[in-house]
Parts: sequence; C-alpha cells; structure tokens
Amino acid sequence: MTKLKDPNVLNGITLAYVGDAVYEVFVREHLVVTGIVRPKQLQNTATKYVSAKAQAALITKAQEDEILTATEQEIFLRGRNAKSYTHAKNTSVGTYSLSTGFEAVFGYLKLDRQDERIAELANWCITQVETGALHGYKFN
Repeated sequence: MTKLKDPNVLNGITLAYVGDAVYEVFVREHLVVTGIVRPKQLQNTATKYVSAKAQAALITKAQEDEILTATEQEIFLRGRNAKSYTHAKNTSVGTYSLSTGFEAVFGYLKLDRQDERIAELANWCITQVETGALHGYKFN
C-alpha cells in the first residue's frame, strides 16, 4: 500500500471522489438512525441531501452564511473549477461544478483526518435540508 498523499496537493476531482462517498455515508447513516429503513424510501429521501442540485444549494448557502474556513473555500474553488469530462444527469454543468466543489471539501477534510469538522458540516447540511432552508435555491 502506498503512502497517503497530502490532500493539499490532490486535484479537485480526486477530492470530490472521496468526498462524495464521505457525505453520502453520513447522510445514509442519518436516515437509518431516524427510522427510515425501506430501500426505496431511503433512496428517495437521500436524494434531497445528496443530489447535485441539493449540494449546489448547500454550498451556496454555506458561502452566504460564511461557515466555510478560508482553506475550505479554497478547496471548494479547486473542486468547482476542476475539469470534468462527465456531469450528472438532468443537471447543468454549472450545478454539477458547484456540487463537485461541495464534495471536494468533504474529501479534503476526510483525507486531512478532520472528522469532527466533517460531522459539523454534514450536520449543518442535514439541518438546512430538514428545516427547508434551501427552498429559495433553484438549480437545474
């Protein structure tokens, strides 16, 4: 096994690859703990948290509320600006780029072993979705 690279030198797509899994596991665990156990209901509910549109709204609100650190903001920009040759179905390139930046933040934090910060941000995201705080954010 090779040594883990410094997350500060990894590209945004690589960070997003890790961050996608980190955030999704956090959300899945939250949904099961809250009592949702049927697979179809889990999948439908998870989409409210982990879709590209939801992630774009969450990162936009996080920036407006100024909850990201300077480093997290830099990582977001690295992910958002990364050249990707794919994008999510039913979503614009701009929305997909914002979502990639969102995921890059979680990937960076995981590889930097900042588990408490991951929990803090993920819980903030869950609260935003559950309280309807994203209703004014429309992404396509």
